[in-house]
Amino acid sequence: MKPRKKAINYKSAEDREKDLKLALYRIQKGRAHTGETRISIAAVAREAGVSTALIHNHYPRFAEAIRQVQGRSSRAMRDVKQKNLIEERKKSAAYRQEIEELRAEVASLASINEVLLDENRVLKDKMNDRKVIDLVSRKPHGQVDFS
Repeated sequence: MKPRKKAINYKSAEDREKDLKLALYRIQKGRAHTGETRISIAAVAREAGVSTALIHNHYPRFAEAIRQVQGRSSRAMRDVKQKNLIEERKKSAAYRQEIEELRAEVASLASINEVLLDENRVLKDKMNDRKVIDLVSRKPHGQVDFS
């Protein structure tokens, strides 16, 4: 004779949802049987005697309701992230614009630097040329140089 399997009592979806709502209500009112004080999906699951996976997989709207009670609804979180993303994109665009302006300024300065380096080379060559003589500086009118 085969051993008899233990009968498992499954609750209907409506009854299970009522249990979950009651568990959430008890936690909110501070009357949880399990001593839960913080509202979370895990706390509601423990209070209702079910797994968190059951709530996530079979009662996603209820999970969202718990998140709303927590102030962390996925819709609100998505909106905050979207707002932050838009702000970061604006910052990024401003940084890209600044980078382009700085690159243009660097190119301009590099060009000026090359001109100055070339002028400096020419002046050094003139200084080293034997054909170039120093001009005596002019003295103010009326002064005689007795050197």
